[in-house]
Amino acid sequence: MAYETILYEVSNGVGRITLNRPDKLNSFNDTLHKEFIDALKKAERDAAVRCVVITGAGRGFCAGQDLGALGNRPVSQIVREFYNTWALKIRTLEKPVLAAVNGVAAGAGCSLALACDLVIMSEQASFVQAFVKVGLVPDTGASYLLPRLIGYHKAMELALFGDKVTARQALELGLCNKVAEPESFAATVDEWAARLAKGPRSMGLIKRQMSRGFEQSFEEMLELEAYGQEAAAQTADAREAITAFLEKREPNFTGR
Repeated sequence: MAYETILYEVSNGVGRITLNRPDKLNSFNDTLHKEFIDALKKAERDAAVRCVVITGAGRGFCAGQDLGALGNRPVSQIVREFYNTWALKIRTLEKPVLAAVNGVAAGAGCSLALACDLVIMSEQASFVQAFVKVGLVPDTGASYLLPRLIGYHKAMELALFGDKVTARQALELGLCNKVAEPESFAATVDEWAARLAKGPRSMGLIKRQMSRGFEQSFEEMLELEAYGQEAAAQTADAREAITAFLEKREPNFTGR
């Protein structure tokens, strides 16, 4: 697929997806939805991609839905067909996904960042649960993820008032991992992506376990960990790590 609203590149194990509607703050229309889903599937299938970085072109990360592109369709149709599809793909993709939040992330754009495994924000970036501002409810997993990340009462505050959360506030709340100054933002993202791209196959298994831990009992998680440990032990990367340990050298992981 030739992309009109996405920039997609793979380099040194990193698959980078850039939402590319800068004049609309990278808000979603049907084309962007379809291309984003396709790019995620492409990254999932490509063995050369060891981690995925999602960012936005221009001064915004993603402003959610382009309201001018809604048409006369039921909103639920758009949510089910597009938003739910790519949110589930991000959560089930067995490769680390890093959100590089370069600017405002509003509505489903905020949900997009929260669905990722790691979040780095520029000092100039912000989160806004903007749904209430247009008389709508949180979607794209926000009502699931927010209470689990920051607790019910704080999640309700953000959802009911729709106030802007600065990058520093997001860091304090636990909504992001790191905040970088604008001039060092790109280098910080590249550093983390490079580290992830050099990691072992078990990173995908770690993601699977952590995601399921939201809902499983302690006993169920113990069993899942035993299953995951056996699966990890069978990988080429685990064998390489043991060999490297015995040879007193750094392992060379291949993601297999």
